[in-house]
Amino acid sequence: MHRRDRRIALSVSAALLAAPLLTACGSDAHPGAAAVVGGERIEVSTLQAQVKDVRAAQAASPQAAQLLGTSGDLNRRKLNGLIFDRVVSKVAEDNGVTATRAETQATRAAFVRQSGGEDRLAAALLQEQGVAPDQIDEVVRRNVLMNKIAAKLGITETPEGQKKLTDVFTAASKDLDIDVNPRFGAWDDAQVQLAAAASPWLRQISQDPGAVEAGA
Repeated sequence: MHRRDRRIALSVSAALLAAPLLTACGSDAHPGAAAVVGGERIEVSTLQAQVKDVRAAQAASPQAAQLLGTSGDLNRRKLNGLIFDRVVSKVAEDNGVTATRAETQATRAAFVRQSGGEDRLAAALLQEQGVAPDQIDEVVRRNVLMNKIAAKLGITETPEGQKKLTDVFTAASKDLDIDVNPRFGAWDDAQVQLAAAASPWLRQISQDPGAVEAGA
């Protein structure tokens, strides 16, 4: 992988509005669903499981008090990620792009080296993005797909290239007809994120091969 293609910055560390409790579903049309994407449900139970994994990892961290005290937006952040991954999958499918297990493993190994070790990568992702250790492969796979999509579409590190990438994802988002349980906000096709998010998912392609945006 070339240095300039090492990653697309996908920031999920923006300060979001505090999410409501994950109890009853507020959508009469899709009871029990946190969102419906392309006709497929994202169950509240799926979202709860992801949040539980992150909370467990935070509680086990030496920075537990800080992590638990500054991640009140975690429910919304994780739903944002679950929906966005489906948008990425659609764009990838539409463009004939796949991410093999070997590619994912190689990219993860590169991120581990750049971060200074597996533990430091896991700690950075947990702190910056609310990613539990068993969720890292999905973040890496997303990164692989994003870079391959950018290469396939000839995306350049320019405002024009960023606009082209955003337009492609916006079109895919609209095609998926994303319906979010109002307890968690509303999906913004133009920004490709939950409407409450403070900064976009799609950022300019970075030349810096450093940590996974200090994350993404």
